[in-house]
Amino acid sequence: MCSDGPLFDHISADLPGPIKDWFARRSWQPRTHQLQMLEAADAGESALLIAPTGAGKTLAGFLPTLKALSAGQHEGLHTLYISPLKALAVDVARNLINPIDEMGLPIKVETRTGDTPSHKRQRQRYDPPHVLLTTPEQLALLISHPDADRLFGSVKRLVLDELHALVTSKRGELLSLGVARLAKLAPDLQISALSATVAQPELLRDWIARPVSPQKTRLVTMKGGAAPELNILASEDRVPWAGHSAAYAIPELYDIIKQNGTTLLFVNTRSQAEMLFQGLWAFNEDDLPIALHHGSLDVGQRRKVESAMTAGELRAVVCTSTLDLGIDWGDVDLVVQVGAPKGASRMLQRIGRANHRLDEPSRAVFVPSNRFEVLECEAALEAVSEGTQDSEDPVSGGLDVLAQHVLGMGCAAPFTTEALFEEITRAWPYSDLTMSQFKRVVEFVATGGYALKTYERFAKLRLTEDGAWRISNPRVAQQYRLNIGTIIEEPMVKVRLVRARGQRRGASTGPIGRGGRVLGEMEEYFFNQLAPGDTFLFGGEIVAFEMMRENEAYVSRAFSEAPRIPSYMGGKFPLSTFLADRVRRIISTPDDWKVLPDQVRDWLALQRDVSVLPGRESLLVETFPRADKHYLVCYPFEGRLAHQTMGMLLTRRLERARARPLGFVASEYALAIWGLGDLNAMIRMGRLSLDDLFSEEMLGDDLEEWLDESNLMRRTFRNCAMIAGLIELRHPGKEKTGRQMTMSADLIYDVLYQHEPDHILIQATRRDASRGLLDVDRLGQCLQRIRRHIIHKPLDRISPFAVPVMLDIGKEPIFGEGRESAMAEAAQELIREASGR
Repeated sequence: MCSDGPLFDHISADLPGPIKDWFARRSWQPRTHQLQMLEAADAGESALLIAPTGAGKTLAGFLPTLKALSAGQHEGLHTLYISPLKALAVDVARNLINPIDEMGLPIKVETRTGDTPSHKRQRQRYDPPHVLLTTPEQLALLISHPDADRLFGSVKRLVLDELHALVTSKRGELLSLGVARLAKLAPDLQISALSATVAQPELLRDWIARPVSPQKTRLVTMKGGAAPELNILASEDRVPWAGHSAAYAIPELYDIIKQNGTTLLFVNTRSQAEMLFQGLWAFNEDDLPIALHHGSLDVGQRRKVESAMTAGELRAVVCTSTLDLGIDWGDVDLVVQVGAPKGASRMLQRIGRANHRLDEPSRAVFVPSNRFEVLECEAALEAVSEGTQDSEDPVSGGLDVLAQHVLGMGCAAPFTTEALFEEITRAWPYSDLTMSQFKRVVEFVATGGYALKTYERFAKLRLTEDGAWRISNPRVAQQYRLNIGTIIEEPMVKVRLVRARGQRRGASTGPIGRGGRVLGEMEEYFFNQLAPGDTFLFGGEIVAFEMMRENEAYVSRAFSEAPRIPSYMGGKFPLSTFLADRVRRIISTPDDWKVLPDQVRDWLALQRDVSVLPGRESLLVETFPRADKHYLVCYPFEGRLAHQTMGMLLTRRLERARARPLGFVASEYALAIWGLGDLNAMIRMGRLSLDDLFSEEMLGDDLEEWLDESNLMRRTFRNCAMIAGLIELRHPGKEKTGRQMTMSADLIYDVLYQHEPDHILIQATRRDASRGLLDVDRLGQCLQRIRRHIIHKPLDRISPFAVPVMLDIGKEPIFGEGRESAMAEAAQELIREASGR
């Protein structure tokens, strides 16, 4: 660490001797941004530090605390540190306690997470350390106790680490409300927020400034140090047209691991991590120590891997986003991104894992799984090299999270509507909340709302004669603290085979029995967008979705040639809008192709010869016959979620146009719809208008009707109801099953949807469905962009660009070695057809 200039001379003179001596013994000096954070604290201001990985953000956040506590005169809790990850809090504690001990400072540091023993957590409330490192959920728990004012009244500083990772989720919404309460309990509170580089740092500054206003809040930014060294793997092997495993590159990846000390190999999904890890182990003739790290592994196993990384005992770790954040696991020589990066900011974060030192360049290699991903990797490489950001902005607050917080504040002490409203609107996500909305939330917490107020079990608050709300009985507080938080685990659904409605005796609308063989389990989110009659692959056969009952999906055997919605083991990260625009630019600008591998340039040229190239602002729509069906393939490049929603809505419109659609499949880059109607003829004869088909009006009645018919609203409602406390998973000494939770949520949803359709939880459900599972905003922006810019290309055969998405149609769930060979055979057949051979 080094610094120079008058700022250092001025502020370092004020540093206590033990801290100055500690720097001197290492021949270090505080960096400019660290001193700027200290200067802001000395001036009585809060500050947001935007800096890349390896810039010493943690020390910058704690330097004011070390200075303030060096004299040993503070009693009680002084600094609260909040991290998005339990492991990050533990890691910071380790890296903070060592310097404190070396400086000889009288500062006590402890962590508090869900893994902390209960007796220690109890003791921390009446005998707290000087510095407490914790998580958003633990803060919500602590401020719900009646003695919260005693615990937090002495707090002077709040350190928010990895803030960019929190403010885009419901955890960030809950944290914002906790910070607003903390600012009330601790009037002298100053906030030091630490964040990686983001697209709009001013929004993050406003996020932390609002609860401590009128106190000033500085924005401290630090430009990156050495420029990263980035490359795309120049494979000697053939890059596939389709697929997600990058199996072709395993020999080269193994050589890369052998040539470096420690390598992190990031992938986008857990299934991809498992496949890559197994592939590397099969190739590991030197028996190199290679490990696996993802969220489904046992926590003990993950900690072993982390300890081995810290000790420098591993040559490579295959990992998912569990290692994205700023945990210092030790020296990493190289980061490899296997598969498309999906976003420039996410990639910058991952690249920062390499070297984790500011003055040395981070080294990273992109390994695309297919040719579309080569384009995405090139777009990401350009963006990272330029330091361009595409991070998500902070989100506005949800009413379900607000309801949870309101009940927590009732557990802490009686409150009046006016006073709590004033406090809550000081939280940035809730700054636009109206009093009428807030009163409805309070009424919901108190009674369950108009439709549920006759049920005693929903009565959690009561209004006293002095106009204050208090909890109706002590059990309410106990239940609240057992169920606090916004993280809802994804439930699994049993898939049960039954006879189809038309095959059973009696009316076609008769009930489905409970019998039938269980085929297995699938994640519930797969069924969220299915309507009765939709077909999909499971257990090697095509089945038709019949209905959901509690936590079981009933299916029947289907006698169709292809499934309507095939199962797909793809990524959950959507392609960012920013990278999507750059990919479209590369495709539409042949002069930019010179940086691409020869085989990818040839592929683009073949698409230009067979069809046309999509424009940057236009939408290419190809229609062609194949076998006994007709296909429509379009290329919005807006990510899988937006494409799935578009597919759902387009098939409804095509049904009304009597095009007889049979199904669709969506990828990150394209959407394919197939059916029996001759789409070329319908367009040519004027019976089908593409401008009308892709009209923004599809986001009106079509979307509403589909939501009414689908299970997505019910499943999203359950999550909102759990967060809001309407249904509770945990009870003293027991926990409800997923079946019980689903049954309770479905019954309540039916009541509310029929009798109170504008209930606050129905509003919260629609918000979540539109924002997350449907990506409606992004789809709307896409439809605006392509308005009157649709290019139709009728073809007599499949195009090169259509091959990857067409391979997802009818894909059999083959695992092991057979999967790759079957995929390769299908791909070769389509490639030959697209190439005209």
